[in-house]
Amino acid sequence: MAQKPKLDPHVGRLGYLQALVTEFQETQSQDAKEQVLANLANFAYDPSNYEYLRQLQVLDLFLDSLSEENETLVEFAIGGLCNLCPDRANKEHILQAGGVPLIINCLSSPNEETVLSAITTLMHLSPPGRSFPPELTAAPVVQCMLRFSLSASARLRNLAQIFLEDFCSPRQVAEARSRQAHSALGIPLPRSMAPRQR
Repeated sequence: MAQKPKLDPHVGRLGYLQALVTEFQETQSQDAKEQVLANLANFAYDPSNYEYLRQLQVLDLFLDSLSEENETLVEFAIGGLCNLCPDRANKEHILQAGGVPLIINCLSSPNEETVLSAITTLMHLSPPGRSFPPELTAAPVVQCMLRFSLSASARLRNLAQIFLEDFCSPRQVAEARSRQAHSALGIPLPRSMAPRQR
């Protein structure tokens, strides 16, 4: 378990967040990295921290962590991005930093929490009725959402259905449905949700 950063009580929130970022970058312990990233994701929930987190480049730290092999780090990183992206400046940073493909890759995670956060993040990045990057509703993403809309998990099924209804055109959904067996080309489905072989 990571130790809490040693701080001067007068340093304040920015200093505490800086200590967390420094600990994440310097520690070799996976447990410590997980704990620090979880803390940063929790701080990302509070809009009063957004400016500090941008200043400390925590959005980039989260984006970089989406490529980790450690599923727990990916879960906390996408959770942090999900918490940050309702803010316009954070959303723009994620889009300009090329974060969309990294977020889409999270749809293939075997961890349901990671998948739920990825879907929610995509929804925050593509508000209904506004223009947004076409990759957010590309055919593989829509096909993936169609698969998720058939999930045994009510949370996943309902969130995918909302995505399909609010963020995809009827034409996009019809085209995706017409593809053979809803195969999500380019996006491997989570192992726990893949159809059973007969």
